[in-house]
Amino acid sequence: MQKKSSRERCAWAVGNQLMQDYHDEEWGVPLRDSRALWEMLMLEGFQAGLSWSTVLNKREAFRKAFAGFDPIKVAKYTEKDIARLMGDAGIIRARAKIEATIQGAKIYNQMKKDGEDFAHFCWSFTDGKTICSDGKTRIVTTPLALSISKELKRRGFKFVGPTIVYAWMQAVGIADDHDAKCFRRKG
Repeated sequence: MQKKSSRERCAWAVGNQLMQDYHDEEWGVPLRDSRALWEMLMLEGFQAGLSWSTVLNKREAFRKAFAGFDPIKVAKYTEKDIARLMGDAGIIRARAKIEATIQGAKIYNQMKKDGEDFAHFCWSFTDGKTICSDGKTRIVTTPLALSISKELKRRGFKFVGPTIVYAWMQAVGIADDHDAKCFRRKG
């Protein structure tokens, strides 16, 4: 059996153990859990303008700060909670992104209350299937990501532009953009 470290992988995952582990164990794995899909969408929003490694290094602090990304608890956050989060050096302290996460929790909860499963919503754009790129072209957004972005924005989500949405699609396995020679590539 080939050693994990000697496998060929996507170039972005080489040279940083945290990024390599994330690539090897999470990135691109089809995620079907509603709460986990929502968490990843919120984290991708925090990544806007920054690197994913910044978010990944702070992920556990984010989980602690946002009650394990429990949308019921996060939706109840008040101005006092926002002030607490703005003082938390463990997370990215961007008020607009914090407020967007609280708003995102409210939208998630409303969807659930209305009988709409978030995972079903997310995967409905691809009929539940992972879409695969050619593995050679670096993609930052697609017409599908633009459509999903527009629908998320229509519902009131923030920090869900098409580039963020596409990064999220890659992270949660809706899109498989592993390099052509990457050991994780399925398509």
